[in-house]
Amino acid sequence: MKAISRVERLGWVAAMAVVVALTVPWFLWGSDRLVAGLPLWLWWFVGWMCLAAVVFGLFARRAWGLGITHSVGSDRPAGERS
Repeated sequence: MKAISRVERLGWVAAMAVVVALTVPWFLWGSDRLVAGLPLWLWWFVGWMCLAAVVFGLFARRAWGLGITHSVGSDRPAGERS
């Protein structure tokens, strides 16, 4: 894994926080509005799943192992002993 800057690390934390914060559309609770014959909240989840897939795909390419590996530059998992 390549070294990740502090700014990029904080960016990933912010991106994951946004994805988690948008998980539950509390502002759509009780709404019976339909769009293209389906409830609006269902479209919200379709959009959220697309967003989550894009963020996860980017994370997998750029920062896989962040918070999992022992140290920056080490391919050894955090729990593995030498």
